[in-house]
Amino acid sequence: MQKLNSILEAVKPLDRSKQAAIQHKLDFLTKPQGSLGRLEELALQYALIKGTLEPTLKDKLAVVMAADHGVAAEGVSAFPQAVTQQMVFNFLQGGAGINVLARHSGVEVAVVDIGVAAELEAHPKLLARKVANGTKNMAQEPAMSREQAIQAIEVGIGIVEEEQAAGLDILATGEMGIANTTPSSAITAVLTGRSVEYVTGRGTGIDDQALEHKTTVIEKAIVINHPSPEDALDVLAKLGGLEIAGLAGVMLAGAAYNIPVVVDGFISGAAALVACKLKPELKDYLIAAHCSVEMGHKIILEHLGLKPLLDLKLRLGEGTGAVLGIGLVEAGVKILTQMSSFEVAGVSQAG
Repeated sequence: MQKLNSILEAVKPLDRSKQAAIQHKLDFLTKPQGSLGRLEELALQYALIKGTLEPTLKDKLAVVMAADHGVAAEGVSAFPQAVTQQMVFNFLQGGAGINVLARHSGVEVAVVDIGVAAELEAHPKLLARKVANGTKNMAQEPAMSREQAIQAIEVGIGIVEEEQAAGLDILATGEMGIANTTPSSAITAVLTGRSVEYVTGRGTGIDDQALEHKTTVIEKAIVINHPSPEDALDVLAKLGGLEIAGLAGVMLAGAAYNIPVVVDGFISGAAALVACKLKPELKDYLIAAHCSVEMGHKIILEHLGLKPLLDLKLRLGEGTGAVLGIGLVEAGVKILTQMSSFEVAGVSQAG
């Protein structure tokens, strides 16, 4: 808990003292003011987080947290739990969607075993940080203890601390865990106050009957565990997942070290809900990469006041949308730092 408390204290309100200067620089580049829209907004946010008019964006990392969920035993997913372990191996071999899109965007991928329900063989590209062999079945009991939830958050914090020491400009969040849209829906319902039915989607592609069953399982879990909406750690421990907790830690540590965090889809969004409940100031350090097909994700983004950059009908997870979002952030930064001003270029201004 000491590490978590230290990071929470280190997350400060975004310093906006240079906002006017950064905006002035953007306004006098060789273009009509505001004509590059969201790219200019991204440039401003990134430069504010970095605290400079000349920010760099070179070291890019996607943290992909993998964990299993006891609630998978309730038949809420179209895929068997063994797929989590199999996909981790796919990540390590470089053959998954996140690997392809990360290479496309020039982003490194850190694969973390924070709670896979199997003993994975050591691999040079695998960060072994297992807190437990998956969570317990939240439809019968709390998914994990409060201590485990804190430990998992601190795993995420520790990874960012290790990476930033060697240089880290921007983060992307990703995950892998069969059945993880179920705890994400539960967290979303409790922390946003929306009905379970309204925030629960089809995950990996379940049919109508399975969706109805999934909704019932989530409602049962909330009734049995009775989480407090005002206590983020209580909600996380009773209804969450180890990878969700780990990603919350990644986000908090990113903000503490002035590193922008590009948030992926629904599961990453659930982690953002928890993290922002713990530290509301975090929101200004987050960039929503896209709006997922999962219906609860839109509710999360609205609740946090985050505007997604893309709407590509994505629902894979893994961090795929987030690494695409990093490319847009990088484009905005290059506009700010590489585009000529009217004065330098000798171009006449409007009016």
